[in-house]
Amino acid sequence: YVYQAMRVTGAADPRTPLSETLPGKLSQRNIVTGAARGYSSYGNQIGLSTGLVRELYHPDYVAKRMEVGAVIGSAPTDQVVRETPEPGDVIVLLGGRTGRDGIGGATGSSREHDIHSVKTSAAEVQKGNPPEERKIQRLFRRPEVSRLIRRCNDFGAGGVSVAIGELADSLDIDLDKVPLKYEGLDGTEIAISESQERMAVVLAKEDVDAFCLAADEENLEATIVAHVTDSGRLRMYWRGERIVDLARSFIDSSGAPQFADVRVVSGREALANSDVLTAETLFEDLRRQAADLTSASQQGLGEMFDSSIGAGTVLQPYGGRTQRTPENIMASLIPLRKGVSTTASLMSFGFVPDWTKRNPYQGSYLAVLDSLAKLWAAGADPERIRLSFQEYFPATRDSSRWGLPFQALLGALDAQIDFSAPAIGGKDSMSGTFGEKEVPPTLISFAVGTAPAGSVKSRCLLAEDGASLFLLDRGLDRVLTGDKMPLRWSQTEVSSHLEKITRAVHDPACLAASSLEPQGLLYSLFTMALGNQVGVALSENFDASFYTAARPGAVLVEAADPKLKQNLLEDGWIEVASVRTDGRLSFENISLDFEALYGEHAAVLERIFPQQQEASWSRLAPKSITRQDVPSLWLPKSDLAKPQILIPVFPGTNCEFDSANAFERAGGRTETLVLRNQSQAACNESLDRLADAIDQAQILYLPGGFSGGDEPEGSAKFITAVMRNSKVMEAIDRLYRERDGLILGICNGFQALIKLGLLPGGSIGTQSETSPTLTFNQIGRHISTYVYTRIVHNDSPWLRNLEAGDIHLIPVSHGEGRLVADEETLRNLWANKQVAAQYVDDLGQVSLHRPFNPNGSVDGIEALLSPDGRILGKMGHSERWNPEVARNIPGVGPQDIFSAGVAYFRG
Repeated sequence: YVYQAMRVTGAADPRTPLSETLPGKLSQRNIVTGAARGYSSYGNQIGLSTGLVRELYHPDYVAKRMEVGAVIGSAPTDQVVRETPEPGDVIVLLGGRTGRDGIGGATGSSREHDIHSVKTSAAEVQKGNPPEERKIQRLFRRPEVSRLIRRCNDFGAGGVSVAIGELADSLDIDLDKVPLKYEGLDGTEIAISESQERMAVVLAKEDVDAFCLAADEENLEATIVAHVTDSGRLRMYWRGERIVDLARSFIDSSGAPQFADVRVVSGREALANSDVLTAETLFEDLRRQAADLTSASQQGLGEMFDSSIGAGTVLQPYGGRTQRTPENIMASLIPLRKGVSTTASLMSFGFVPDWTKRNPYQGSYLAVLDSLAKLWAAGADPERIRLSFQEYFPATRDSSRWGLPFQALLGALDAQIDFSAPAIGGKDSMSGTFGEKEVPPTLISFAVGTAPAGSVKSRCLLAEDGASLFLLDRGLDRVLTGDKMPLRWSQTEVSSHLEKITRAVHDPACLAASSLEPQGLLYSLFTMALGNQVGVALSENFDASFYTAARPGAVLVEAADPKLKQNLLEDGWIEVASVRTDGRLSFENISLDFEALYGEHAAVLERIFPQQQEASWSRLAPKSITRQDVPSLWLPKSDLAKPQILIPVFPGTNCEFDSANAFERAGGRTETLVLRNQSQAACNESLDRLADAIDQAQILYLPGGFSGGDEPEGSAKFITAVMRNSKVMEAIDRLYRERDGLILGICNGFQALIKLGLLPGGSIGTQSETSPTLTFNQIGRHISTYVYTRIVHNDSPWLRNLEAGDIHLIPVSHGEGRLVADEETLRNLWANKQVAAQYVDDLGQVSLHRPFNPNGSVDGIEALLSPDGRILGKMGHSERWNPEVARNIPGVGPQDIFSAGVAYFRG
């Protein structure tokens, strides 16, 4: 079950004028924004939390853009089956249908391009289908299903030929059985199409019916397309003819042997230890870095990606009360089918384009070290870290070009040996050439580890009384005296370094920790201070070069506890700065306001990925979140120990697991009902089941997601169409009017309640021109962040555990969350006490502007109620909470609407 993602991309300057765009290419701005929309749309729809997004800007990526995604998935060990297919086994194709899209896709993306490629390669692009992918995730998460699978493959390069051809030594594949999107494909096209959202699974013959029934329950098409034989051959049939017949021995030989000459070009520039600066130019250098494209704030880009779905993100991508400190790792709870895990998986990456361009060997060694150091500082167990490499190099036309990946891999190999961190996966592409332009030699090191969720360290400085910053740097004395450090680390250095880091970051008194950013210590301090608006006074013991040199492997920690401080000094850590509350950087007689510098930092990419920070954070402490018991304004309507909560799952729904966990923690019983629409019969049966399930439930809950892919022309239309079915409408009316039931909708569910008329009217009806609606965010993009909301009143069963004025810090993630209504409608909503919550700033004042009002909702409205208070709709994802999430944002806590809803039915 894939639950955690990272995106690392490479681009040229997106601010380049259209007039300077290369012939045969789109503008860089068009490319970077379109790619971000594509990735975020897909990941957001399948319910994949993206915890770290970085775009690396380098002029050489004008040749060919780099787009890399890394994901983490998990499975319970008792569901992992590794078996050898046997003659008589059956291969089932699961998921999407096959079309011409993606024919030649892998080979097209892996070859050299030129000005003609737009005509010859455009049709090779695969078309994604995220709702179908979400269904496959649901199916594979079912233990009774996963245990049936003897072996499986997804569909990538080569389509059926590879995805099925790799599953067993002997196969007969019937291409006529492969489900098609449309007629007209010939056998070759069916065999090599890379159409997406398909899986091929090997099953014992006796397990096929059970597997296909489960697939149907998840609204997936499953078809027998091949059989395992004992022929020793791969055979494909189309229209009764054998069109492929290859001996497995030939396939396993990988064809003819291939050889390449490798020539390492000597004299490549080595990386310098530091660039010496004077004290007078120190702050100017920081200003340059903060406002440089390669170091600028990318928060506007990162917020396009859902980072809170799954209720397991331990560190939000941007931390602190202002959510401005970029974390350099992602950390997520390993998901459980029921309940909450206490173990987090951590991932980081290491790569600087200029490093590998200057010296592929050294740059790749340092990329591995950088990725490891980030996890060391976060608290991962150093002995259990594993690596995966992504390589991207110019087309290998001659021996000197083969020398680039050769050097890079040697550097990465030496780093693996020195730090005892093996690479267990990777992928390469030698196609980074467009005409005569080439990408920089690229080897990205992804590092993965684990840690107890409660001990994961953030980069955000906390500024407790007496807090100081301590640095552990390899051979710090030699660095300060200007002595050259050898690139490779000895085993003694590694062992000592890791022992000291582990002791420091696992000490409960450690307030924050971070590896040094490639831009150096001063830039690291700047970004670490932004989140909580703290200041830093630099030590005067060192010259300016100490604060600007890039030193991969160095780690910085914040400590206020006197005992921890003493231990750090005894371990060889150097006190480099004191932490202050004034939000300024101080050194000698110079002072710099971090807030002003952040304005320059954020403005660099504002035209490309807007943030529009129209409202300002205060320098005062935010209003406390209250937790007070209040007299119940609503009496229970029945006496049920465990009321039933129905959670319909539509194609595109992706919050059902989080929501079920929230209600079950509150003491309810949940039923998730998948709406099936593969055929008219399945659709009719699903509608009957939905109506029956509503009649058995006490609470109807419409969860978040992208029902129907938010098509056509807006969100929740699919849900609305289903709920307007006469049987379903009658069941909802019985639940609400005859049985005093409750209804809740969050995000996509709120959109559905609005479009149905259940909000604000309290009954299903048609929308008029004056009906309130939810429309596109004012900022013009999806937004994922944490916001403050204030409870207006608690005159509702859903709000009975809260008090008017309570402020909650909760996640939002939506593209269409702006409530729009005319003045008369607003007056009626307020008069009828139907406004339940508003977006407020950090001092509790209603806000109409970013960052506090994420979408621009009128009157700052975040949640609405029906006239009697039994229907609640809201944009904030109250279900995405558990004690370990968003540990790097102060004030995050539960918004206890679920236990209130459950308690409504208890006598």
